[in-house]
Amino acid sequence: MMKTHRVWLGLPVMMILAMLGSIPLRAADSSTPQQVFDGMRQSFQADKAKGVHARYQWELSGPNGGEWWIDVNDGTFKMGRGKIDNPSVTFITSDNDWVAMSNGKLKGTWAFMTGRLKVRGSQSIARKLDEIFP
Repeated sequence: MMKTHRVWLGLPVMMILAMLGSIPLRAADSSTPQQVFDGMRQSFQADKAKGVHARYQWELSGPNGGEWWIDVNDGTFKMGRGKIDNPSVTFITSDNDWVAMSNGKLKGTWAFMTGRLKVRGSQSIARKLDEIFP
């Protein structure tokens, strides 16, 4: 009879295996961060933004990267490229990872836990983004 042994790989190895097996290394080629932000304009939920005062900043690395911002002010918003003064939250990631998160191909929590997404500022305001721009 052949003897088998179970080997515990440890959390870091399991995370790497999961990442390689279930997360695309590159977002859909037809999407860019600019297209994602353009799409966000259409998905804005004014009712969910009532009473919300938040300034979101993105710093995206990569060939299609750059800086974008959204200023949510009590049911309205403005959006643009560049920097916004005194952001409530800053998201730092790559252009491909931002597109993948926006397309549902990469979970934001996974990206955060693995260091592919850094969030500076208010975590509660960061979480509001999904409600305001579903």
